[in-house]
This record gives sequence, structure tokens and C-alpha cells, in this order.
Amino acid sequence: MNLSDSDIQTIFLTLKLASTVTILLLILGTPLAWWLAKTKSWLKAPVSAVVALPLVLPPTVLGFYLLIMMGPNGPIGEFTQHLGLGTLPFTFWGLVFASMLYSLPFVVQPIQNAIESIGERPLEVAATLGAGPLDRFFTVVLPLAKPGFITASVLGFAHTVGEFGIVLMIGGNISGETRVVSVQIYDHVEALDYAQAHNLSAVMVIFAFLVLLALYTLGRKSSLLSVFNSKSRG
Repeated sequence: MNLSDSDIQTIFLTLKLASTVTILLLILGTPLAWWLAKTKSWLKAPVSAVVALPLVLPPTVLGFYLLIMMGPNGPIGEFTQHLGLGTLPFTFWGLVFASMLYSLPFVVQPIQNAIESIGERPLEVAATLGAGPLDRFFTVVLPLAKPGFITASVLGFAHTVGEFGIVLMIGGNISGETRVVSVQIYDHVEALDYAQAHNLSAVMVIFAFLVLLALYTLGRKSSLLSVFNSKSRG
């Protein structure tokens, strides 16, 4: 499999983008997932709908509105210019921001489901033993919800790697700055360089298979662990 220097550069840029987005989403998405799992507020339904919007919206629609909002006359663009950061479109950090919104449900929903599956009983027991809120989160919630966090990390990373429409809208096609793997494949096809497009696409197919294999393996192990725990408690 022969990859050009440009292909390798786009692979590293894509991995950098996916890693950055996944880490930031885990940090920012966990409190949101916790709130959605625990709240009784009427706001839960509309907030959940907003989080899930990227699942049904065409990427170009989301990318278009983000482009307007992050532009020089948009609210986000005016804010970043006020901070002296300039505008975000056609920059790496613009891609990070857009990718975080686009991959948000793939991180928040698995964590939310994992937290909801824990129930209140383990937290109540920990509280009676004197554990504070943070202590309960790190010693009870994180270990019990570990499969959800792993699934969220894998899905968030993989989904960011596979983006096309939104990265093209927000990042354009700037070599070394915003040209990711999906855009590079598109460039190869446009140039009728099917051999290079095939090589890079094959890398993506192998990556997608490994991601799904990891998810199914982790899911099977989690199911077996749940059965074992339920039997041991019985």
C-alpha cells in the first residue's frame, strides 16, 4: 500500500483532530451527560433534542450555519475577534469546534446511558459512608460507567475521523491545516487518481473495521460482566 507524503500528512492531521475533539468532548460532555441522566427538569427534552440534532441534520446544513456564526459578522466570530483570536473558519481550531458539535451525541449519549444504568442505590450507599459528590463520581460512577466512557471515546474518535461535509464547509481544503483524510480522498477522485484514492480508502476501511470490532468486543465483555455481577449478587 503506497501512500504519498501528502496522504501521510492528512492522516496525522486527522488523528490530531480526532484526538483533540475526543478529549475535549469527554471533558465537556460528561457534565452534560450527568445532567441529562439525573435532571427532572422540563428542559431535558429540548436539550436532548439539541444534542441529537447532528444525528439527523445533513452535515452541510450544520456546517453552513456554523460558517455564518463563526464568520466576521456572526456572534461567535465577533466574540473570537474581540478576544484577538480572529475568525475560526478555515483554521484547525475551527474544525475542532465544528467537529465537537457534530460528534456531540456520539459521546454524550453513551455516557448518559451508562450513568442512567447505574441507578441511585450505589450513590446512596456511598453517601451514607461519607463520600462527597466528587468522591462518589470518581470512585463509584466512573468505574461502573467505564464501558459507556470507552464506547463514547471510540465512537467520538471514529466519527470525527469519518467527517467530510462539515469539515469541507468549515475548513475548506488547506494542506497541513484543514485537509483531512476524507477531503484528501475526494481530491484524489477529482484528479482521477483512483490508485491513491483506493489506498487511502483502504486505510479507512481497515480503521472502521477495527473500531467496530473493538466496540463489539467491549460490548460482549460488558454484557458478560453484567451477567456475572447479577448472578454473584443473587
